Amino acid sequence: MLSAAYADTRLAALYDALNPPGDDTDFYLSLPGGAPQAILDMGCGTGVLACAFAAAGHQVTGADPAAAMLAVARGRPGGDQVRWIETDAAGLSVPTRFDLIVMTGHVFQLLLGDDDVRAALGTLRRHLASGGRLAFETRNPAVRGWQYWSPAETRERIETAAGPAGVHYDIRSVTGPLVTYETCIQFPGGEQVTVPDTLRFMDQAEVAGFLAGAGLTDVTWYGDWDRSPAGPDSPEIIAVAR
Repeated sequence: MLSAAYADTRLAALYDALNPPGDDTDFYLSLPGGAPQAILDMGCGTGVLACAFAAAGHQVTGADPAAAMLAVARGRPGGDQVRWIETDAAGLSVPTRFDLIVMTGHVFQLLLGDDDVRAALGTLRRHLASGGRLAFETRNPAVRGWQYWSPAETRERIETAAGPAGVHYDIRSVTGPLVTYETCIQFPGGEQVTVPDTLRFMDQAEVAGFLAGAGLTDVTWYGDWDRSPAGPDSPEIIAVAR
């Protein structure tokens, strides 16, 4: 579940500017409640959410296969309060059993094959404490949101330490449930970098089938970050599985 876009240290440094905290962050931060919990942020990226969990008094592990992202996470304020591990979901192996495991930022969609999904969910299920929960989201394929991932719709400028950079996204191909897109960045000074990545889109029934296969059948579903029910036109498919 390594995103090619953020294996590069230069692109990892742009992640927070491109993905500021939003309603999704508030949703995940609300899940533990008040009592301290053991939490795993799988696919933690630059560690914004993991550090926020730790600041709230939880015992937090952040795991990500991208060393460049973890380097940013370790150096951020509060980074010394989190245990960081370089691994993907299938390769996770720690003695801790977690009260809550989250996969945010649509990282679930980086699991492209059925075996990848089964391996990830099976491993995460084994790392849950009794009564523990696994929470993640995936974009609803029925909405076909990738239709708007064009240069005209996504072009923006962000501030970097070296000056403003231009960023946009573009679709390379759509093959069944797999959507390949490009992240295109023009750095200060004119250097241009284009990085392709592929995401898998699943409907709710397919996600439910994979969860059941991992032994996770008690699932609460939401369709958006306001906890509205999942439906045909929901932008998200959010699962909280116990």
